[in-house]
Amino acid sequence: MIDYVHNKTEVIAKELLGKLLIHETPDGVYSGYIVETEAYIGIEDMACHTYEGKRTPKVESMYQTGGTIYIYTMHTHAMLNIVTKKQNDPQAVLIRAIEPACGLDRMVKNRGTTGVAVCNGPGKLTKAMAITKELNGRKIDASALTIDEALGKVPASIVASARVGIPNKGDWTLKPLRFFVEGNPYVSGMRKRDYKALADCWS
Repeated sequence: MIDYVHNKTEVIAKELLGKLLIHETPDGVYSGYIVETEAYIGIEDMACHTYEGKRTPKVESMYQTGGTIYIYTMHTHAMLNIVTKKQNDPQAVLIRAIEPACGLDRMVKNRGTTGVAVCNGPGKLTKAMAITKELNGRKIDASALTIDEALGKVPASIVASARVGIPNKGDWTLKPLRFFVEGNPYVSGMRKRDYKALADCWS
C-alpha cells in the first residue's frame, strides 16, 4: 500500500506509476494506468503552489493530510494531484498521463480525438476521465476517484527528468522530479521514435 503520509513525495511519485486510477461516474467507470507523474515538494519548492507557505482558499487542499485530492485549473484544464505528507506540510504529486484501461470509447468522445492524444497530458486525462474540481478536497480512496494497487502494473523501467513547463525557478527548474514509464506512448511529449510496444513497457 502506498503511504501518502510518511514516504518522500518523490518516492510516492514513482510508486504511483503503473497503479490503476479509477473514476466511477453516472455514465460509467473510467480507468487507466498511471504512466507519468511529477513531485512538488512544498514550501521550499519554487515551482510549487505552496512555495514559502503560500496559503489561499485555492490551495487549501494542499495543506490537508496525504491522500487528499487537490485539483486546480490551468487554462481551463483540471489538473489532478494527490497530496502527500502530514497536515500542514503541503506537498503533492501531479498525475500527468495515463494509459487507458476501461471506458476508452467514452474517453474518446469526451476528448474529441483518438490515439495517444486522448490522455497523454494532465489536462487531457482529466477531461477524458470526466474528472472535475468537484473532487477537490476529497480523499483519493474515499470518493468516486480511487487507485487500485492490486490491479496495477509494474513498470519495466522508470525514467526521471526535469518537470515540464517550469522555467525561471532556479535549481528547481532542472531537478529530476518528473517520473515516467520508459517508452510508453501515452507519456506526454514522448517522441514516436522512442515508443515501445505497450507490452514491453511493463514487467
